[in-house]
Amino acid sequence: MPNDLLKYQISLTLIPGIGDIVGKKLIAYCGGVEAVFKENKNALMKIPGIGSSTVNSIISQKVLHKAESEISFIEKNNIKALFYTDPDYPARLLNCEDGPLLLYYKGNADLNVPRVIGFVGTRKATNEGKVNCERMIKGLSSKGVLVVSGLAYGIDSYSHKAALDDGLQTVAVLGHGLDRIYPSQNKKLAAKMIDNGGLLTEFLTKTNPDRENFPKRNRIVAGMCDAILVVESGIRGGAMITAGLANSYNRDVFAVPGRVNDEYSKGCNMLIKSTRAALAETEKDIAYIMGWDDIKVDVKEQRDLFLQLTQTQKLVYDIIEETKEISIDKLVIQSALPASKVASTLLTLEFEGLIQSLPGKLYKTY
Repeated sequence: MPNDLLKYQISLTLIPGIGDIVGKKLIAYCGGVEAVFKENKNALMKIPGIGSSTVNSIISQKVLHKAESEISFIEKNNIKALFYTDPDYPARLLNCEDGPLLLYYKGNADLNVPRVIGFVGTRKATNEGKVNCERMIKGLSSKGVLVVSGLAYGIDSYSHKAALDDGLQTVAVLGHGLDRIYPSQNKKLAAKMIDNGGLLTEFLTKTNPDRENFPKRNRIVAGMCDAILVVESGIRGGAMITAGLANSYNRDVFAVPGRVNDEYSKGCNMLIKSTRAALAETEKDIAYIMGWDDIKVDVKEQRDLFLQLTQTQKLVYDIIEETKEISIDKLVIQSALPASKVASTLLTLEFEGLIQSLPGKLYKTY
């Protein structure tokens, strides 16, 4: 990536009052991130939601020097800067309105593999929680999942370690810059993950692991995954925040049930009871709901069913097959059929075993 472009991308994240949503709005109005800094004051003032103090910060361009310092650290430490328009940026985050403008990544895992699951839970994990992490990950190891967590004590650490032990790549989303590791006791674990997974953050160097950073970190965990598994949690805590964010992003949420009097099962049990999470006793529950069972449809049987399709069913099937993976909204547009007709057709095709539903209301053929 040319350094000039990266300088502007980093600078945009440094301007006070510009968050992820406003930043994307600025880029859309101006036609590019570099154009934001070259736009005149009057034009910037006309953009909805952009105040005079923000405009003055853009015009002054004082942030550009700090961005250059950050680029030096990135180049020295072999870190990738992933802007939200870059092909390697976690694509699932693009469906989240508050997805980060820019991420910093050190590792070798593909962040856009077909199956990504986040493991979250209490820092004060019990031995049963540790066993459940290891058991679930071992069961999912044949599914080729990418395991995401937050490198904290407890469930996070157990999940990362179990993934590495079972030959899975695992990524930690951090609440601080890549110039440090928190907790420091996980430095060796983090080093192993760089070689078989990675470390990901939206925070610049010299950013401490302050309390307010972790809810921001949690939204990235929730947004970049297909599913979130809450292994152990009390009624309150970061895992419950992540589960709530995952619900808001229309991600699948699972929880491991526990005894009613166990402190760190109360959060999981509440999520299940309130239907905000599906019950996951084993990895098979997750694989079944997520469509990760890899059940192959007999080719002859599929061909026979295909010959019996109505004209509408064949139209919808052909569009899905051609696009490889498509949302119901795009299907409605491309087929020019009423939404209700598309929904009922999809249900029929799924029952017949011709298509598969994916997280995020997406569909693909088998």
